[in-house]
Amino acid sequence: QVQLVESGGGLVQAGGSLRLSCAASGSIFRDLAMGWYRQAPGKQRELVAVITSGGSTEYADSVKGRFTISRDDAKNTVYLQMNSLKPEDTAVYYCNVGWVPGTGSWGQGTHVMVSS
Repeated sequence: QVQLVESGGGLVQAGGSLRLSCAASGSIFRDLAMGWYRQAPGKQRELVAVITSGGSTEYADSVKGRFTISRDDAKNTVYLQMNSLKPEDTAVYYCNVGWVPGTGSWGQGTHVMVSS
């Protein structure tokens, strides 16, 4: 079973940047899709960005052009670079690893708060 540890969340002013990291254990990390999801208070969890084992990426329309997902298979780590943050980006961000995006293992979540 893959275990995930997220880091990098925090409080930032609107327009600022944060980089989230998710370190995974497990020997087959490089074969798995990885993604970031978020859940704001009172809302359902939603996809933010996904990167496949081959490096293809997909983003939610709301973050396109502002967020970048990347992975370092040598470090078993996936990153989410978040620029031009908006108050509506405030949420708990979860890392996900699985054969299919949105399935498999989840991290414990890291809080991101963007003040206006």
